[in-house]
Amino acid sequence: MKVLVTGGTGYIGSHTVVELQEAGFDVVIADNLVNSDQEVVNSIGMITGIVPAFEKTDLSRPGQVKELFEKHPGLEAVIHFAALKAVGESVKMPLEYYRNNIFSLVNLLVTMKEFSVDKFVFSSSCTVYGQADTLPVREDSPLQEAESPYGNTKRIAEDILRDEVAAGDLRCISLRYFNPIGAHPSSLIGELPLGVPDNLVPYITQTAIGKRDKLKVFGNDYDTADGTPIRDYIHVVDLSRAHVHALRRLAGQRQKSPWEVFNIGTGKGYTVMEVIRSFEKVSGMELPFEITGRRQGDIEKVWADTAYANSELGWKAGKGLDEMMLSAWNWELALQKRNKQ
Repeated sequence: MKVLVTGGTGYIGSHTVVELQEAGFDVVIADNLVNSDQEVVNSIGMITGIVPAFEKTDLSRPGQVKELFEKHPGLEAVIHFAALKAVGESVKMPLEYYRNNIFSLVNLLVTMKEFSVDKFVFSSSCTVYGQADTLPVREDSPLQEAESPYGNTKRIAEDILRDEVAAGDLRCISLRYFNPIGAHPSSLIGELPLGVPDNLVPYITQTAIGKRDKLKVFGNDYDTADGTPIRDYIHVVDLSRAHVHALRRLAGQRQKSPWEVFNIGTGKGYTVMEVIRSFEKVSGMELPFEITGRRQGDIEKVWADTAYANSELGWKAGKGLDEMMLSAWNWELALQKRNKQ
């Protein structure tokens, strides 16, 4: 199957391209490189032995999307990662998030219909659950009001996809990610945010390596064991493999309905302090950090019920927190070594 992966040079996208290629899929990457580097394409080639086709494309421009499909005939499915994704930034720049994330999706769906591409895997997020009333969250848990414009773009996108599925021939699987961390075991690809990291783990590793003075912990007055927020952290390779399962489900027409949703997490919640302690354990380092005020847009705690994804999708996360943190640290060390060469 020939698959278009939008945002394929990004963190989750690049790891998913690796898993797809190793599973035998023919991949075309489209990315505008606003938060990634084209060199990632070569790194993917070093891991898999296949350099994927790459097109620099701004999906928010309809003409560029059509050119993409014209240049790569025979596409059968799309995995859509391309989106701005920083919670804090979205609070400061809501219009840019709505413009980029929603316009890109609509342009993509219009072009897919024109070229008769009917299989779609959507990169969704646990942010659609907001601060859930009951934990762990299940796929049928009520969706709460989004805590950030970023989270709202994911919820709006799901509404658009659900409506489009109901209206026509599109078949879609929405994967609601929890918190991906870690890096490929080769340390050739990993999380590489441009500028100051918005996510916890790259901030931890950059602090440990000396790029940052200290880690900021946003709030220690939450209703949790140590006062810091709880998240369901999942290794990015485990998460990426879920997309292979989703594509095979679509290709084999094994869906129970044309629109399906699956939680992609481990089913375990860890506090920020537990993540810090795990890093200190695997690295043998003491991490400098300070407690600051809560960050707007953050929720208190969330973790997944993954039973449905485990049984119905045939997928399950396998890596524990220490293994995730060690892979993230190995990636940071590899980056430092590469930058010194």
